[in-house]
Order: sequence, then structure tokens, then C-alpha cells
Amino acid sequence: MVVTLIIACEVGFWVLLALGLALRYLARMPRTGAAVLLLEPLLELALLIVTAIDLKNGASADWKHGLAAVYIGYTVAYGHYTIKWVDGHVAHRFAGGPRPVKHYGLARFRHELKLVLRTVLMVVVAVGLLQGAIWYVGHDGDTASLRHWQMMSLRILIIHGVIALTYLVFPSKAPRRAASGEAARPQEKSLR
Repeated sequence: MVVTLIIACEVGFWVLLALGLALRYLARMPRTGAAVLLLEPLLELALLIVTAIDLKNGASADWKHGLAAVYIGYTVAYGHYTIKWVDGHVAHRFAGGPRPVKHYGLARFRHELKLVLRTVLMVVVAVGLLQGAIWYVGHDGDTASLRHWQMMSLRILIIHGVIALTYLVFPSKAPRRAASGEAARPQEKSLR
């Protein structure tokens, strides 16, 4: 049941996001669209409650409960960011909004560091929820799977940190077209 609810929450997240943005930009109902987007956290709250009830009813703590904790942590850390990112792209595509910014070089590294900080938040939330579940199950139950997910969360953080460092060691470069377009703009201003 927990796995089904995790899948339902993920599908629900994208359905609510699509519906909220459609109301906001296609139907020109920005307040209604924002209200739909505010329903997103209720999905994670439902997942948290169902996971706690599942453990309370005697289910052995296993990978499903660990996955639920990491999913909730991810949503807490990246949910708003994801909504904002998709909103920016939809606004650009359908409402004449500004083109989303692409980062290169040191700016890309700084952007990646901000994402690593989000991953730190994800890990803190996930490890905290998992530790709460370990205490909740107590010494009588098997909590090895939950402890495994705690370590898995820390590995995710380390891997993300290493990936972010690669943007410092091997900085990305702007495409030639974008770089030449940026160089042409100051010259145009000086001609006027």
C-alpha cells in the first residue's frame, strides 16, 4: 500500500502541477492555479500519515517505509524549486515570460552548490523521519532497512556533492552562438 501511495503522490504531484499551470496560463485564472498548486503538500502529508499508520498496525519496517521518507524529504527540499522551474518554462512558452536562465562556468558551479544545499535539506528531513520511525518501531522490531535508507541518503548527498565539484574542476562553457550574441550586444549599445 505504501508503494502504491508513493506512486500516487508522484503522479498527483505532476497532475496538480499541470492543472495549476494550465489554470494559471491557459485559462488565465492565476489565483485558482495558485490554489491548486498549494494542494501539493497535502499529498506528502497523506503519505506521512499512511506510512505511520502502516507501521502502527504492525507492518515490519522495510524498504517501502525508507523510500517514503526519502520521497518526502525530496519533496520538501525540491518541491517548490521544481514548481518554480516548470512555472518559469511554461510562462516563457505560453505567456511571454522571460527565457529561463542557463548557467555556465562559475555561475553553474554556484547554482549546483545551491542544489547541493537542497539535497542537504532532503537528507536532513529523510534521516529525521527515518530516525523517528526507528524510535517508533522500537527495539522489538527490525529497523535494519530504515538504517540502510539513512546511509543511502548520505550516499546521495556525497554523490551530488562530487557532481557539483565537477562543475568547478571542469566548468561548462556557453555555446558559441550564445557567447557571440552576448558580445554583440555591448557593441550595439556603443554604436548608438
